[in-house]
Amino acid sequence: MKLKKLSMLTVLALSQVATAIPVSAEASTTVYPNATVSQEVYSEDNAAETAETTETKETTVTNQAAPTDLILYFNSTKMEQGGVTYNAPQPMQVKKGVSYVPIRALVDRVGYKVSYDKKTKETVIVSGVNELRFKTDSSKYTVNGVTKTMKGTSYQTKNTFMVPLTAITAALDIKYKVDNVGKRVIMNLATKPVAKFTIQPGEIMAGQTEVTYTTESSSPQGLPIVDERWEGKQDVFATAGKYTVSYSVQDSNGTWSDPYTVTIEVKQPNLPPVAIFTTDKEEYKMGEFITITDQSTDDGKIVKHDWNNNAYAFFTPGPKTISLTVTDDSGQTASYEKTIVVTSDTLYSQDEFNRMFLPAGEKFVFDGSAVPSWPKVAYTYNDEPSTLIRSNSPETVNTEGIVYQETAVGNTRFMIHHVNNVGKNVKMYVVATNTNFTPATIKTENLGFAGPSPIATAAGKSSVERYFQSMQDGSKRSSVTLAPGESKLVMTELNQSVMKPGGVISLFSDMSSDYPIQYNVIMIDEKLDPLAVLDKLPILDRDGVHNRGTYPNSTRVIRYSEPVGAISQRLPLGDNQDDPNLTGMDPMMGVEASNAGNFGVLYKITLDRVAPNTLISFNPRGGKYSGYAMVNGDITAIYSKGQVSAPNEQAVLYRTGDYEQKVEILLTAAPGSNLPVNLLFTQMPKK
Repeated sequence: MKLKKLSMLTVLALSQVATAIPVSAEASTTVYPNATVSQEVYSEDNAAETAETTETKETTVTNQAAPTDLILYFNSTKMEQGGVTYNAPQPMQVKKGVSYVPIRALVDRVGYKVSYDKKTKETVIVSGVNELRFKTDSSKYTVNGVTKTMKGTSYQTKNTFMVPLTAITAALDIKYKVDNVGKRVIMNLATKPVAKFTIQPGEIMAGQTEVTYTTESSSPQGLPIVDERWEGKQDVFATAGKYTVSYSVQDSNGTWSDPYTVTIEVKQPNLPPVAIFTTDKEEYKMGEFITITDQSTDDGKIVKHDWNNNAYAFFTPGPKTISLTVTDDSGQTASYEKTIVVTSDTLYSQDEFNRMFLPAGEKFVFDGSAVPSWPKVAYTYNDEPSTLIRSNSPETVNTEGIVYQETAVGNTRFMIHHVNNVGKNVKMYVVATNTNFTPATIKTENLGFAGPSPIATAAGKSSVERYFQSMQDGSKRSSVTLAPGESKLVMTELNQSVMKPGGVISLFSDMSSDYPIQYNVIMIDEKLDPLAVLDKLPILDRDGVHNRGTYPNSTRVIRYSEPVGAISQRLPLGDNQDDPNLTGMDPMMGVEASNAGNFGVLYKITLDRVAPNTLISFNPRGGKYSGYAMVNGDITAIYSKGQVSAPNEQAVLYRTGDYEQKVEILLTAAPGSNLPVNLLFTQMPKK
């Protein structure tokens, strides 16, 4: 049998559906047994095909409908619901492939509220929390305030308002099926209620947290919720783990919702940390080393240790109370204290103890006035090729612009140290430009960057530490190739962070290129594109106080093969006498430059014969100093907690043992610190 395909049976395309009210696929795919139905499903996009032109296949099924179903008959005013027949004022009609129904008759049977808004001249349908608005002679309608487009235009006929059927079924998620044999549309109005709930708080601890459940259930038909059912609900979960809680609701029609489930992760409650430490003895002599072993624990992570009176040794007799407070990653704290006894016997004086036992990275006070009279280590040096670009002037940058511009090839070291005084947030960049007629490759070997920081010495110190770390682990090795005439950003760690006013950045980097590369170090507004504005930036003048310049041969190799340390000796650096300043040029000004303090110079110091029992320490002579050194491959702080002051403080770097030893030291002056400095070699007291 051939049947006419009715375009009024089409399903609204997903693009018509309000995002808040999804259309179920079941609305277009449900097939009932023993009914003759079209096996083709269409959206309104297909609706232009009329009922008179299309053939369909058919199947035989029953014509029964559920009691809550509403039945509309093709081209008829007849409607049936629950065995009762009703008549609409106008029949369901097809115009230009779009099926229209009389809106009031339909919504009265569906059970929704319908009204007319005189101000907006709109017919309003309310279904639970959903509101639909239609206007006469318009193809637009709104669903909860969101404008949608219908394939047809609403109209009035004989005082009856007609709208496309699928506009209502799609917006209100009404499932329906088509009985072509019975020439009817069967709308399923048994819409399930919707169950939903949320829980608080976000983090739930086993045995502690009381869980609050907030329900948000509703009925699409606006029916009251009369019952609810929970599975797995607990006010307090006794043990840690994952729990599934399910919630269902029933409306006044007796229809139950689908279960709404939430998986709750219950965590083991955080326990406070346990603070505890031990000492290797209960009683000590004055000047005897105290070994303190921290044995604090936590079920998470201890993030802070606050010690009080944890001296390496005491130099007055009596009871001494040492205390420790630890803080875990949840902010909980615990404290512990222990009292030891210091006798009136003396093992070492304070000066002897400091020289023998104070750990590397710590400092102590001494009489530095005699140091200039100590004999110098009569070293010689040779400089290895490596072009140093020292961008440190203007150190305090007051306007946007180019702080350094230079062309270099081969091994190149950068030392960049600047303060933002522009009066707004800025960023710094290094732009590399290939000015050659052939591709050029830039390789990065080592790099240490720190900042922005409000403290210049802190930024300088950290940049040196990270520079040495990159030497150890090779983590900053990379390469980039530039086409002829191309510009790219290099050393991009520099521009990852915004520099607020007063912020200081510091950077060391060892690079190389196979062809000459022009480098521009710039400071600009944080929102600007560096490659776009580079050609418009002015070159900034140096500040007249700090140093900038390009210097050749910036790796200074010192090797000393004679014995050192059997008597008190010093090795001066950065003094422009034994260790002369590098000389070079300020390329922007075209004048000679002298690298005062030799900042950016990498010192490779090899001492072939350091005497047994020798203390190697660091003594500033020009002011405060804060930095790092690498001794025999280990990175060592030049005072772990801050700065070492000239001339009466020295920081421990290394100690030799009972035999003569070779010692290798890598050192570069930390930006923000002061030169010159001395490496001191002194004999430790006899044990």
